[in-house]
Amino acid sequence: MRIWRIRPHLVPFMNRSTDTARESDVLAALRQATASRHERLDSGLPLSRPDATLADYARHLQLLRAWLAPLAAWQQDYSDGPQGPAGIAAAPHLALIEADLAEPSLAAFLRAPQLDSAPWPDDASAAYRWGVAYVVEGSQLGGAVLHKRLADQLAPHPLRYLRGAGEGGPGPRWRTFMLALRDQVQGEAQVADACAGACDAFDRILGLAFSEC
Repeated sequence: MRIWRIRPHLVPFMNRSTDTARESDVLAALRQATASRHERLDSGLPLSRPDATLADYARHLQLLRAWLAPLAAWQQDYSDGPQGPAGIAAAPHLALIEADLAEPSLAAFLRAPQLDSAPWPDDASAAYRWGVAYVVEGSQLGGAVLHKRLADQLAPHPLRYLRGAGEGGPGPRWRTFMLALRDQVQGEAQVADACAGACDAFDRILGLAFSEC
């Protein structure tokens, strides 16, 4: 089962005759560059076990917070690329994580907060940051599957993060993001930068996930 599900087929291919090769290259390059990392992360996340418990959900949320909090602070320093007019609104993921962690049913499983301490590059290109954002936005796409499997198992916790924000869950936001990504990342150099950003984003959370083992 995919926990960290990045599904390019959710994007409507509206004008297939226009720049089809370029669009496919961007998506295919990102998928290929991150495939092995994606599989490794799926198998290493706390919720990968079929008998996942509230303790596993608490670990899952704390892992994501450790990864996302410094990443979000770094993204706020930019006003172009995915953080500019061509991008989309700031991701709601951290707010959902914090709300879930505040539930009394998780109190017994919480540890002292830890964050990824390695700095993100100060001079990152817009394309690199589109690649990072690709991983961040994709991080919640498996939530609907997990929510369906775990809603009764972990009740009465509301599982806000897995359910996603907004009507329709994370799907509509993902489609909007992917359309912007395909429009903004063009040419071999930018695609290569985007792949580098996506790989770095995966490597950061992999480092956190497997440092707990």
